[in-house]
Formats: sequence, structure tokens, C-alpha cells
Amino acid sequence: MTLKLILMRHAKSDWNNPDLEDFERPLNQRGTEAAKLIGQWLAAKNILPECVLCSSATRTRETCRIVTGQLCLSANVHFSDRLYLASAETMFQSLSLCSRSSPAMLIAHNPGTAILAQTLAKHPAPHPRFSDYPTAATTIIDFESDNWSEISAGTGKIVDFVVPRELK
Repeated sequence: MTLKLILMRHAKSDWNNPDLEDFERPLNQRGTEAAKLIGQWLAAKNILPECVLCSSATRTRETCRIVTGQLCLSANVHFSDRLYLASAETMFQSLSLCSRSSPAMLIAHNPGTAILAQTLAKHPAPHPRFSDYPTAATTIIDFESDNWSEISAGTGKIVDFVVPRELK
């Protein structure tokens, strides 16, 4: 069986309100548009996650709502405080919540998202932005495995990597 992971960094957030805590920052207009583009891109590829893991921060929740809305999706979404600014290891461990669901989607923050993508991939994506993983960057990674608990570092095959700017 092949497991498919959609790994996405949240879209661009708004820094205009200095009174907001980092956790509470919403998306800005550019972020909203980027999330729509990623959702449309996934829909065009017919990649519909069965399980979505998402940081509970405002900007990741908004990213998730917009992306899944573009997919007309009613996937099982797990919001977690543990994924807020989480390490790659914590993100990796959270995949066990998806059991055998595939595709699974993980929406979180950097640097953890970039490190997780680099760690899971057998070979890095041949893209100049893969290493810094800008906002709303999304990687699709396939694993030859039956269960998320069986995957390990360096076993994923990158199927695609995109940044929203390329989708305009």
C-alpha cells in the first residue's frame, strides 16, 4: 500500500496588529489567496486528504479551512496545540493519529515543517525554495507502507512540491 502525505506550511499571516499574540495572528490577503490556490491545486490533482492534522493557531486553522473548502472536503480534522511551532519530531509523531488514512495532510509552522520534509524525503525536491519552505509551500510525499507508524526518515518519495506564486 502507498501512503500519501500532504505537508503544508501555513499561508502568510498578518503582522499589522501588534497587540495580537503570535498564536492569534490571522492570515493576510496574500495568505488567503495562497491557501485558495493550494486548495485548487490539490483539487486539480484529485488529492483529497482523509485525515488532516493542523496546528490550533489562528493562521493554520484559517489555512486549513480555506484549503479544505476548495476541496469540498469533510475530512476528519484534528486541531492540536502540540503542533503550534512544533519540532519535526513532534509533527512526525502526530501522524499516528491518522492510522492508515491516506492521503493525510499536516498543516503547521516552520522550521519544523521544512525540517520534516527534508527528513522524510529520500531525495530533496529539485526546487530552489524546498530548503526554506516559504509560507503555503506544499509537498506531496509517497511512502511504500501500510501504516504511518511504519514510516521512517529517508523513506519518502517526493511526488510534487509547489509554492503558491507558481500557481498564479
